[in-house]
Amino acid sequence: MSLAIATARLLLLCCTVMMSLPCLAIPADGEPPSNLRLNDPQPTTILVRVVGHGAMVLGREVGSARVTITDVATKQILATGIQQGEAGDQNQIMRTPRLMEEPHYSSLPAATFTATFDLLHPTLVEVTAEGPLAYPASSQRASTTVWLVPGQDMTNDGIVLHLYGYIVQIEYPQSGEPLIAKDDVILRAVVRTLSGGLIRPHGDWDSRKIHIYGELMIGERVLERLQLFYNNERSSFEAPFFVPLPEDAPDGITLRVIAADSASGNFGMGQARYPVLSERLHPHPRNEAR
Repeated sequence: MSLAIATARLLLLCCTVMMSLPCLAIPADGEPPSNLRLNDPQPTTILVRVVGHGAMVLGREVGSARVTITDVATKQILATGIQQGEAGDQNQIMRTPRLMEEPHYSSLPAATFTATFDLLHPTLVEVTAEGPLAYPASSQRASTTVWLVPGQDMTNDGIVLHLYGYIVQIEYPQSGEPLIAKDDVILRAVVRTLSGGLIRPHGDWDSRKIHIYGELMIGERVLERLQLFYNNERSSFEAPFFVPLPEDAPDGITLRVIAADSASGNFGMGQARYPVLSERLHPHPRNEAR
């Protein structure tokens, strides 16, 4: 028998043996077990975090954020509520390097909104966040759409929604307070991230990289732009200005403070209106002898 014929017979025998063996296929990861009730609803948990862009999580300090989850197909609201918890650990969130797949907000406790649904089939939902609720003038809104798959929880960081902007508050003069013409007044404002972190020089949110300025307005016209300086004792930005005459501002004036960071896309504004009164009169001492 030649070597070629012997080799051919050996190959034929091997093929015959292999065809007679049962299939040894390796099941795909996550293949459901045979006893799973495929047509029953599966509990599915979704975790949402609302954060200030480039900052911390919106927690109790700023009134947190409202989260709403809506079924895209039916427009039915599946869950709504307030994110619960604190802003998180500033050192971990702002200063700790990490790989892309590593959790950013959840390795230490930070505020979350959590909901559990009984899902029968994959469902496309819209997740919407609004906040900070304690500062309605600075409130922002963001939303995204995601698929929820029965039995597949979204945990760790969960779905992260970023809100852009700053909280800008004019602390002095107080809104609506009458101002006296020709008075020299100090404008004082505090600027924070949407999560409540103070904007200040050399901080995690460095005011030297942010354009912060004030404007004195009559109606819609800007009368003067004010250069603000940081007051470390008050943790505020300040600038002096002169109150115009009542005939120049018959409907009063508006003070506006703007914080703008083009690099991060964060912008914020605070403003207040004030009536202007005539110059303060200095009464003569009363003549007691009369």
